[in-house]
Amino acid sequence: MSDPPGAASGPAPAAPDTQPAADPGAATPPPALPTPPSLPPLVRALWGGLRGLRPATLVAAAALAVALWQWSEARRDLAGVQAELARRLAETDAAARETRLTAESVRNAQRDADSRLGMLEARMLEAQNQRVALESLYQELARNRDEWVLAEVESILVTASQQLQLSGNVRAALIALEAADKRLQRADRPHLIPLRRLIDGDVQRLRALPMVDVPALTFRLDAVVSAVDKLPLAAEQVSSAIPVAPRPEAASKGWWSRLGAEVWRDLRDLVRIRVADEPLAPLLAPEQAYFLRENLKLKLLSARLALLARDETTFRADLRTAARWLDEYFDVRGKAGAAAAATLDQLARSDLAIQLPDIADSLEAARSLRLARERAAR
Repeated sequence: MSDPPGAASGPAPAAPDTQPAADPGAATPPPALPTPPSLPPLVRALWGGLRGLRPATLVAAAALAVALWQWSEARRDLAGVQAELARRLAETDAAARETRLTAESVRNAQRDADSRLGMLEARMLEAQNQRVALESLYQELARNRDEWVLAEVESILVTASQQLQLSGNVRAALIALEAADKRLQRADRPHLIPLRRLIDGDVQRLRALPMVDVPALTFRLDAVVSAVDKLPLAAEQVSSAIPVAPRPEAASKGWWSRLGAEVWRDLRDLVRIRVADEPLAPLLAPEQAYFLRENLKLKLLSARLALLARDETTFRADLRTAARWLDEYFDVRGKAGAAAAATLDQLARSDLAIQLPDIADSLEAARSLRLARERAAR
């Protein structure tokens, strides 16, 4: 194939490395910006690339940078919107899950209420059956009024006997006997008169007994227990009663003389000898004083329990121990200590052991009458 006309047969000559002559009327390009010497290599390369660009190119690059910045801001806003949307969706899922759990709990509560309603209906039916049975029983007992009265009186007498034998409560037994007598009085049956005579004899014997005012004794013991924390210790009173010799004023002496006298007086006070005519109260540390007060209160509370149980031996032993501790460790010469010691002494002289009568005759008579009525009904 032949080359086109005008084509060179050899390689094209290189363009001359000459710049065109500057036009005198053209604008003079701005001077090149100097390159700062302290920039990193990458920034220096970019700075060198920007040095040869024209203003229009720089403006286009700036516009492109602004566009890229707006694009990044839009992407960041979009990411924030997406995150907010994800959070809202998560909250919606959580609310839906909570709603499902609430609905499930409501269904469970409804099933529970239905089961309880069924149980209540069954119990109501059972109560109606019991009411019918009680009505029939009441009608049957109404036909045997005497047997019912005797059974009630026997139950009251058993209660009175238990009060006397177990706790020694004369007042409760007396109230029970009076209630039994009133019940027999309302029955108004001639064959119950012997039983009323026996019950009246037991009532008279109980009324003739000396009454032990247990509540009053308990109140006095509680007052001593409350005052234990405020009682002063004997060791505290002895230490506060040691006289302190007054120091004479030596205003007329010189400064060195006063200093020497003061030092000599302090040296003499290091050792103090005092004659004790009576045994000294034991010194107690603060924690030992606390445990002493607590043990004293426990001993008084033990005496209170023995009083309620009518255990005279334990009651007196606990009061003697408490009085000994009070006299040994506390100040019984003061007003509060003397009052506590006097109260314990009066309580220790109280009589708790009383020979209680037996109401077995009345109880046996009521039981015999009831058994006789049952055998007659058969």
